[in-house]
Amino acid sequence: MLVDSPPEQRAKTAPAPPTRRAARALGLLLSVAILALAALASIAIGAKGLSPAQVWHGLFHDSGTYGDVVVAERLSRTVLGLLAGAALGLAGAVLQALTRNPLADPGLLGINAGASAAVVTAITYFGVTSLTGYVWFAFLGAAAVGALVWFLGGSRGATPVRLALAGTAVSAALYGYLQAVMIMDDAALGRMRFWTVGSLASATDSTIVQVLPFLGAGTVLALALARPLNAVAMGDDTARALGAHPARTRALAMLAATVLSGAATAACGPIVFVGLMVPHVVRSFTGPDQRWILPYAAVLAPVLLLGADVAGRVVARPAELQVGIVTALIGGPVFILLVRRRRTAQL
Repeated sequence: MLVDSPPEQRAKTAPAPPTRRAARALGLLLSVAILALAALASIAIGAKGLSPAQVWHGLFHDSGTYGDVVVAERLSRTVLGLLAGAALGLAGAVLQALTRNPLADPGLLGINAGASAAVVTAITYFGVTSLTGYVWFAFLGAAAVGALVWFLGGSRGATPVRLALAGTAVSAALYGYLQAVMIMDDAALGRMRFWTVGSLASATDSTIVQVLPFLGAGTVLALALARPLNAVAMGDDTARALGAHPARTRALAMLAATVLSGAATAACGPIVFVGLMVPHVVRSFTGPDQRWILPYAAVLAPVLLLGADVAGRVVARPAELQVGIVTALIGGPVFILLVRRRRTAQL
């Protein structure tokens, strides 16, 4: 027997008016166009700028000139920024829906801490020195911590609050371990210093190939969870009445977020605030419907990541600031603003 939902819940699940759906679709197309411009800027702008003609020639006519070489080097960096940005945006949107916390991000469940702890372990105890080695250890660390948090949060009986508390506790323990190892091992400190700030500078075709299957699978899973997450957001009883399975949805959402953020962190290092800011901003103009939040987050998060990467190259020429530093500098004030707005709304 179906349980009739309250009027405000029925309003949430009612189809959007045609004009609003058209506006959202148009906005998504505009976001894709902005993303294309951000990708072109990422290829053209750097320690030495390239003209549009040089970018075009480097993309489609490889003759070995200086411009062609620069384009080839920046192309891998740009592709990784597109993939990692989309992954972080989707992971943040899924986690905010899963925990019912609009200020959640992949770090909330300990995924970044798990990847970082695994990398420092690989450096210190297994002698791993290459980025290709870091990728696998980081991904395994993220996956292991994701599973641990899910278990500590109650597995099939997990609730948003228990997951957040378990993630916070595990993160604190892992960061304590991370600092202890780095203090005792100067070599680990030196190698981890670059990785922990988050960077696209070391992007290679090999790194992209290694993480692409995980990013693809996580993206498909996250997008497929849009409707179940909408149902679960209205409460377990209502979700069951609508034919959803809350426990299964939470498990799959946790898996999708872990795979996406784990793979992105493995390839780029822990990049903060992208998964927090973009879904939160997107929700302000799409509403609570995950069928729109997830695609928008997947498109606009790479815009932020690539924009931060370009800004880092410009402000410190001929050197550069790592993208993780730039997103932290941008994200800190934005996070404070979001918290203040949320407190004001609750008063």
